[in-house]
Amino acid sequence: MSYYTYHIFFRNLANPLKIRIISELKKGDKSVNQLVRDIGIEQSNISHALSSLRCCNIVTSKIKGKARIYSLNKKTILPILKMIDKHEKEFCKECVYKKRK
Repeated sequence: MSYYTYHIFFRNLANPLKIRIISELKKGDKSVNQLVRDIGIEQSNISHALSSLRCCNIVTSKIKGKARIYSLNKKTILPILKMIDKHEKEFCKECVYKKRK
């Protein structure tokens, strides 16, 4: 992987809207309309963020009827998220940011 590839990947994970989308998709597969309803952000912003997440295969999509259903990449992203959750519980116990939750 090149520096640029790392930059693109982590830039996706550092964006608050994209993290909200990832958090919603962690709960289950959803359409754009469901994400708009659950997150409360305009459809165009959600779609733009999803496009970037799809580019890196952080999310995948499939057509179901007239809707496109989005899900997290189960092969790589879900294991990464589980690893981050485990790391946070074990090593981030005293972090100041946790108090803002």
